[in-house]
Amino acid sequence: MRAPPKRWVWVGLIVVVLIAIFLYFHFDLGHRLSLDVLKQSRDSLVALYQQHPFLTLAAFFGLYVAMAALSVPGATIFTLASGTIFGFAVGLVVVSFAASVGATLAFLTSRYLLRDTVQSKLSRQLGAINEGMERDGTFYLLTLRLIPAFPFFLVNLLVGLTPIAATRFYWVSQLGMLPATAIYVNTGTQIANIQQVSDVLSPGLLTSLVLLGIFPLIAKSLVSAFRTRKIYKDWKKPDRYDRNLIVIGAGSGGLVSAYIAAAVKAEVTLVESHKMGGDCLNYGCVPSKTLIRSARMASELRRAAEFGIRDAVGTVDFAAVMARVHTAIRTVAPHDSIDRYRSLGVDVIKGHARIASPWVVEIVGDDATRRLTARSIVIATGSTPLVPPIPGLEETGYLTSDNVWDLTELPNRLVVLGGGPIGCELAQSFARLGSCVSQIEMGPALLSKEDAEISAVVAGALRADGVEVLLGHEALRCELVNGVKRIVVKSEAGERAIEFDALLCAVGRSPRVNGFGLEELGIKLSPKQTIEHDAYLQTNFPNIYVVGDVAGPFQFTHTASHQAWYAAINALFGRFKRFKADYSVVPWATFTQPEVARVGLSESEARDQRIVYEVTRFSFDELDRAIADSATQGSIKVLTEPGKDRILGVVIVGEHASDLLAEYVLAMKHGLGLGKILGTIHTYPTFSEANKAVAGAWRRSHVPQRLVAFSGRFHRWMRT
Repeated sequence: MRAPPKRWVWVGLIVVVLIAIFLYFHFDLGHRLSLDVLKQSRDSLVALYQQHPFLTLAAFFGLYVAMAALSVPGATIFTLASGTIFGFAVGLVVVSFAASVGATLAFLTSRYLLRDTVQSKLSRQLGAINEGMERDGTFYLLTLRLIPAFPFFLVNLLVGLTPIAATRFYWVSQLGMLPATAIYVNTGTQIANIQQVSDVLSPGLLTSLVLLGIFPLIAKSLVSAFRTRKIYKDWKKPDRYDRNLIVIGAGSGGLVSAYIAAAVKAEVTLVESHKMGGDCLNYGCVPSKTLIRSARMASELRRAAEFGIRDAVGTVDFAAVMARVHTAIRTVAPHDSIDRYRSLGVDVIKGHARIASPWVVEIVGDDATRRLTARSIVIATGSTPLVPPIPGLEETGYLTSDNVWDLTELPNRLVVLGGGPIGCELAQSFARLGSCVSQIEMGPALLSKEDAEISAVVAGALRADGVEVLLGHEALRCELVNGVKRIVVKSEAGERAIEFDALLCAVGRSPRVNGFGLEELGIKLSPKQTIEHDAYLQTNFPNIYVVGDVAGPFQFTHTASHQAWYAAINALFGRFKRFKADYSVVPWATFTQPEVARVGLSESEARDQRIVYEVTRFSFDELDRAIADSATQGSIKVLTEPGKDRILGVVIVGEHASDLLAEYVLAMKHGLGLGKILGTIHTYPTFSEANKAVAGAWRRSHVPQRLVAFSGRFHRWMRT
């Protein structure tokens, strides 16, 4: 089979390096490239240049490029020699261009041969570095080039692994190496006056170059300060502040931000216009999981015969189910209540907040309007259900994940638009409670972010519960015909009308960005209509931060809380130390039955990112506890680095998947591999044993066969 081109490049490069090493030692270049030899050869070298100027220049240029490209020792002596032979002006030009060309060749070689491999294996660890080099690579590279204490050949090779453009690398190198090059070339013109190479850079001169080296970073700070001043130029800064922090929105992100501020004794005001606890408590996590539990109970009653329970019956009282939902909300509500947060030291204000200036928030309450100033502001305004622009939808009416909890009667015929987590959870629950459910998804699969096999398992489970899952169907219009509500959908088979009593829109959520003064202030939005922010969760106004659904990229309660820590700490202590939000290990789950839980990469994502991986699987039908519970529909799939136990991603589908995932989240966060999980005692019989079992499956597939064969021979010998 023909070797790939990159292999031939490797072979060629190794041959060239070996030849260079041979020539280096054969001609004793280590001795010849010395200050004493240069002094002794000065007159003959100058004479050679005078006799053959162009040939000497070309040969010198080519040798210097080769030395720089191959990182051969001796560049310092060559630089001194340029001043000795050519004089300052010509020597500086020749060395400056030769060094930059050679460095760029080394950079390109590193990029071509190593970057893909390094980036694929260390993609998560290098994410922040890549982002920094894309944004500020010029400043960093210039700093490294200006300080000769950094070995230039290492700079060439390491920067080649980053995404910085080759043209930018060349001209920054050309500029950055110029001061040190000029010093060495100038010294070469006075070669007789130096006794050793170390004399070129005196402590004072080296200190000057170091100070020159950090100048780009100082300049970057000055540029940042200038930009900040420009951002705020149209706004008058208050002489003093009423608060250290004002938080807008009392959902998960806002509550945690306010809690942290109060915990460190900052003056903080939390503004909420509607219900404390936000979407999760009132419309999302708490009510939906309560409904799911009731629906599961109804399903289990129908399965009672499987467990040896005969004649079990149950009638769904939907009004009672919804009453239980609201009881759960009321039970959790005190944790997020105004009274609790006031007792923690948070100034909670009921009212609508509008940002009037980068430091001023105007709060309109029921009976008064207040204006408060704050050094920093956190926007945590959440999201609202997205309603697709389907003709006739307003006329027929619709439900969303916000108002579906107001139902007191079970819809006989329910249409669910959307095949994401919310759509799947509610479609299955309503079907189990007795509705005739049709779920419409325009894409080819449910849970589009999951691998196809996982989506198929969920689709099969929903169909088993009676949901009509319609994939590849586009909603064209809603209509009212003779008092009957219908939705018309289109697929490859043609158009079809589906009658319904209620229609639930579950096609996603839209960030809540309107009505808070963001437009007037000039706070930028992303193409997805989230608020643009940097890695520190700062908007284009550095003292205004954003967390939660309105920030993205995830719409999870736990990521909102996670972001809130970074936003609050950066807002309160950012002048001393700032922290970048870490999304390296983000878990999520869909609470259908079977549950789907994931952290890290899926197979499709790994393929798209060209990350090499191997897969280890374990099926729940081999798990004792799953067999005892009649819950064998499920499996764990773990992606690891080839030949290593480092975890790249985990997908669990099955009973307790969301709980089982926690062990992998911990392992990935702290760099623990499958070997550590295998070496941990897990209680028997529990579902958690599945995690140890998949680690065991990985170990069995990586047993060194030669060692096993040797062990067999050893034990045969021991029996003789």
